[in-house]
Amino acid sequence: MTIHYHGTPITPRPVLEELPGRSFCVSAARKDDVVWCHKNGEGVMLDNGAFTAWTKGRVPDWPDFYAWCDKWLAYRTTWAVIPDVIMGDAEQNDALIKQWPHGQRGAPVWHMHEPIDRLKRLCDEWERVCIGSSAEYRVVGADNWHHRMTEAMNTICKTGRVPAWLHMLRGMNAARWGYPFASVDSTDIGRNHSNGKRTAREMADRWDAIQCSPFWEKKFYQANLLEAA
Repeated sequence: MTIHYHGTPITPRPVLEELPGRSFCVSAARKDDVVWCHKNGEGVMLDNGAFTAWTKGRVPDWPDFYAWCDKWLAYRTTWAVIPDVIMGDAEQNDALIKQWPHGQRGAPVWHMHEPIDRLKRLCDEWERVCIGSSAEYRVVGADNWHHRMTEAMNTICKTGRVPAWLHMLRGMNAARWGYPFASVDSTDIGRNHSNGKRTAREMADRWDAIQCSPFWEKKFYQANLLEAA
């Protein structure tokens, strides 16, 4: 089963109230709906807000984030994205992991521009690992994104089984593409419910029905084909 975390805020409030029993992503950058989501949702993912801070040129307050998480992690169905540096290197992000105070209630982020060996190590050490599209792989679904993701899955899923719970950040649409994600998130409902094409409930039904396989069958990607030639 693939869990779909619907990004908040979802406004106005009556629209959010169409979605009891769903799973939600609440960002530290926009905490508006965190109480409602814990009272009415099935599960909650606490995003660290690093991407929003990066786009606005702000320095995140990580101690404040840790304290916020401490309260909501009392819910056993809630987990958090461990702080990360969006365009940082492996050393910077490993340093932030060491500062994380809530153990396995958090998930580290592997950025796709980082070495795949780091993803393999994180999967060995953590029950849940997030994948972030970054740098030259920032466009989810682009050709080079697929090549990189295939290379990563071929490396960590050699037996066909996935070594950890993989969560694809900004990856709701990626659940369609054959990768073994256990969960995904997107702000699609929050951004697009007002266009009149579908209600928020219809949008959630459509997304939640998309499921990923828990297995991976090795695939060729462009680099393989070039090597074979």
